[in-house]
Amino acid sequence: MEGKKALHFVNKFMIIAIFFLLHFVGQSSGGRQGKWQLLLDNTGVVAMHMTLTHHNTVIMFDQIGEGQSGYRLRRRYNGTRCRGTRDDLEDGSCYAHSVEYDILGNKVRPLRLDTDPWCSSGSFLSNGTLVQTGGYGSGSRRIRYFRSCDNGHCDWKQSKHLLSNERWYASNQILPENDRVIVVGGRSVFSYEFVPKLHSRDNSFDLPFLHQTYDRNARGNNLYPFVHLSSDGNLFIFSNRDSILFNYRHNRVVKNFPRIPGDGSRNYPSSGSSVILPLDHTNNFQRVEVLVCGGAASGAYRAVEQGRFLKGLSSCGRMVITGNRHKWNMENMPGPRLLNDMLILPTGHILIINGAKRGCGGWNNAADPSLQPYLYKPKKIPGRRFSVLMSTKIARMYHSSAIVLPDGRILVAGGNPYRRYTLRNVTYPTELRLQEFTPHYMDRQFHSWRPGNVSIVYNDKMYGVKYGEEFNVQFRLLGRRPSNMVFTAYAPPFTTHSVSMNQRMLRLRCKNMVLTEDGWLNAVLEAPPSPNIAPSGYYLLTVVNRGIPSISHWVRLRYEGEFDDDEKAEERKIRKWSTLRKFTYLRKRPKLRIPALRRAWKKGSRFFSRVKVSWSKALRRLKNGQAHMNDLFGGNYLFMQANPTLRSGERTFHMGHSIRGLTAIDRNLIPGYVFVAVL
Repeated sequence: MEGKKALHFVNKFMIIAIFFLLHFVGQSSGGRQGKWQLLLDNTGVVAMHMTLTHHNTVIMFDQIGEGQSGYRLRRRYNGTRCRGTRDDLEDGSCYAHSVEYDILGNKVRPLRLDTDPWCSSGSFLSNGTLVQTGGYGSGSRRIRYFRSCDNGHCDWKQSKHLLSNERWYASNQILPENDRVIVVGGRSVFSYEFVPKLHSRDNSFDLPFLHQTYDRNARGNNLYPFVHLSSDGNLFIFSNRDSILFNYRHNRVVKNFPRIPGDGSRNYPSSGSSVILPLDHTNNFQRVEVLVCGGAASGAYRAVEQGRFLKGLSSCGRMVITGNRHKWNMENMPGPRLLNDMLILPTGHILIINGAKRGCGGWNNAADPSLQPYLYKPKKIPGRRFSVLMSTKIARMYHSSAIVLPDGRILVAGGNPYRRYTLRNVTYPTELRLQEFTPHYMDRQFHSWRPGNVSIVYNDKMYGVKYGEEFNVQFRLLGRRPSNMVFTAYAPPFTTHSVSMNQRMLRLRCKNMVLTEDGWLNAVLEAPPSPNIAPSGYYLLTVVNRGIPSISHWVRLRYEGEFDDDEKAEERKIRKWSTLRKFTYLRKRPKLRIPALRRAWKKGSRFFSRVKVSWSKALRRLKNGQAHMNDLFGGNYLFMQANPTLRSGERTFHMGHSIRGLTAIDRNLIPGYVFVAVL
């Protein structure tokens, strides 16, 4: 009898133990897989192109020829009024095809596009202006600008200058030089050129590499080439299956890298994706490694025309592009994938999201959506780098995109395999829903490890930090000791067609870290050493403790003498200088006969001239809501921007910024900015 009782007790204990084991293991596994949430049922437009601005808004746009979107305009592009007639209700030009998404308010605002940006490219200038190039038809040679703001009144502006060539399916990369962007390739275009345009006669330059990689039987397979800036100032360009290191200053190929192993192509319409792995201070940012994943099988484009959808590529290639030894190290993803986006997470891991398993890019050319994101950990040993994350229920294939938000979430949107908005009676309808994917590191169970109340320590006498200089970051940890602390700076990409242009992450050097008496951790960081490592512009600064990131903060790395507002700034400088020279030569100045008075007059004239120019610039920029203090204090500075002022009705979104130490006058004079000091 006692034996039966003991056996019954053991069985009962085992059942309870198994229940708890399954419950907690399942809970842990699910937590590590992340979770999905629907943010909006309708964004109004397809997020064919998507990017994050430093005002914590997201720009989304598609093509103006897609028909009726979710937002009607009062006027067409030519200025004529859109009325309630049947013809106007069916006229696609009476609808917005670009929106600005407010992350804090979870709402969208329609924007106006005058020319077609279908399958175009983009980069951010150092002042946060999006320069957007090319497109289709009337938009193929257009240059557009979007200067984000916090008052809800900013919109697209179109340059009077044109691109030298029609750029459809081209790629952009910001360069180390002051506000210069290179535009590479395009359909039936085998050249590159630079924007902003300083003169209407600026030409393009032939790039034989694009001729060599052109696949006549597959609509190119070298469109949207992968372009990355190496730490030596040269460009890594990957097209189809081949890659080069290119010196754009001298129009010369520096290296020809080995062909990536295996069949199939990686560029559009085969549509794999690529990232440059995080650069690290431990080797002075000199080890540059590129990762290329996914793509379409050989002959996929022709097979689709015959109604067959070939399985995509599962392979990833990884190669160091610096040094003298170059070899592709191959490994396989958990499954085949194309039309996928690759994003660098605040942890330094790579997220592979969206896409399809079969077919290729183009209208209705893909099938079998890839619903499960993959996580790639570059520092793990081969064979243990990939893991599968939580599946979504929404197909995101052709014309979808994804970006990383400042709080660590992933914004996922878009998807449309049709020429126009098609919302019903098809297998994969036009997708207007907006989702967020929340990685495991944002779970509540990691809050005690998460660095909080991050703030910048600065000196009132200084207003920035130059390349290679030190700056301080303060933060708190809730009852946890710091462990494996990492400080990263991340350049958010312009994403479209599986290409994340200008995406870049740097692990910064921490020279010292101490615990203060009042419980703050104070870290002394070193800024990137040169613009080759980090071109000027806005970056997201993140503190990572035990693999758990803080909320990211906007960091600005700025040149001296950058463009003021748009591409016209340089023209104004040239025109002003020419006018000044003519005026100086032609006018007659009164002559002072006394030498001492003459010297005093010259000194005074020079002084007041400088003050007048600087003061007028400061007033103009403060009026526009931009505090460009670099006009008053020369040098290449790293500016830390705090949160934009919340508009009424918006919920608070605490970013942990501190403006302690600023006087009331400072805060009023420099709204929305915290300046980092040289210590």
